[in-house]
Amino acid sequence: MAFESLTDRLNGVFKKLRGKGKLTEADIKAAMREVRMALLEADVNYKVAKDFCAQVSERAMGQEVMESLTPAQQVVKIVNEELTKLMGGDEPQYLRIKNKGQTVLMMCGLQGNGKTTHAAKLGRYYRS
Repeated sequence: MAFESLTDRLNGVFKKLRGKGKLTEADIKAAMREVRMALLEADVNYKVAKDFCAQVSERAMGQEVMESLTPAQQVVKIVNEELTKLMGGDEPQYLRIKNKGQTVLMMCGLQGNGKTTHAAKLGRYYRS
């Protein structure tokens, strides 16, 4: 439900940017306001949403739109790259297991996607 709402809100933002030759500062501010609201409605931390929108705005300000891309596609590209960077980037992240105490992991996924099962399998694997 939250991902559908987030997707719908982001699609609405990008539809508003279609048909423009260059991204203006006002367009970017309006789009980032909508993106920030969509992230907050999806229960993203306020500081994370604010920092994310600031980084996207900074990258999008003054960029000329490439000939093959519309402004909406350019913003989607920037948002995608920043989300990838926010979630850890393209580099594989290795699990650091503590010798003493508990190791805390964050499992992300949709409801019914197998997070609990996968966590149990990881626990069993690392215990042996």
